[in-house]
Amino acid sequence: MTVPVFREFLEQNPGVEIIMVSRKNFEALFEGIPNVRFKGIDLDDYKGLFGLRRLSNELIREFNPDLIANLHDVIRTKILDRIYRRKGLKVFKINKGKEEKEHLTDVWNLDKTQLKKTVERYADVFREMGFQVELSEQLRPVSDQKSGIGFAPFAQHRGKMLPLEKSYELVRILAKKHKVFFFGGGNKETETLEQWESEIPNTESLSGKLTLREELDKIAGLELMISMDSANMHLASIVGTRCISLWGATHPYAGFLGFGQSEDDVVQVKDLTCRPCSVFGDKECYRGDWACLEEFNIQKVIDKI
Repeated sequence: MTVPVFREFLEQNPGVEIIMVSRKNFEALFEGIPNVRFKGIDLDDYKGLFGLRRLSNELIREFNPDLIANLHDVIRTKILDRIYRRKGLKVFKINKGKEEKEHLTDVWNLDKTQLKKTVERYADVFREMGFQVELSEQLRPVSDQKSGIGFAPFAQHRGKMLPLEKSYELVRILAKKHKVFFFGGGNKETETLEQWESEIPNTESLSGKLTLREELDKIAGLELMISMDSANMHLASIVGTRCISLWGATHPYAGFLGFGQSEDDVVQVKDLTCRPCSVFGDKECYRGDWACLEEFNIQKVIDKI
């Protein structure tokens, strides 16, 4: 979700350069953005306090940054913040709004309201540095040759994922009129999607076959992406492809709707007062029946398409 923020921030502040430090396998996400230099690292090489101290020293020697933006605010980056401050650098970090999100996901809270979007929280870090940035929230298609529908039925946590029998039925209906491409990763997901491909005509599994760069290129060429509240929604945003997103235990109110994606393309069970019960979908169901997913009506998705 940082990618579209970086793009628009740097367009509005052309004299700035961002050194993005993250895991090596994310480099393809930032390709093509002027004034972004990606520094890929293997976190296993920098374990513990001494490892992080070594990392901070290496980054200072290599890049000599003027300012530090902590866009993650986890234990590892909190430690780096302390090291940088001791070295006299100015550090600015994201406000994740933890208390607001705890209140939002309280099942006894019946007054659910939209929280600040995560992309705005990223932009706020640069605003606190003194820069001007206004996010357009507009998709930017990178390809004008579009065909087929992408479908990513998996998510990291159960609370985000439609029951597979519902996803299967949705694909079976869609594939009667549209070519459907499956996206996923890992052996188990790949095995499931290859089985679907063999059983449902007019479908093709891309799971485990593409690099991240190739996956972005493929999503860029789709007419439409269908995704859970998961990474594929955000990949669609990066390449400017419209995404219909399916939500269960989580909710766009927490601020994680993909950049430029329309709230009109959100599909969810709306009459459950316990939603959202989780920011990331990693909690057990309070009711015990996963009604937000089991009662999900796939016809709503078909109607939107």
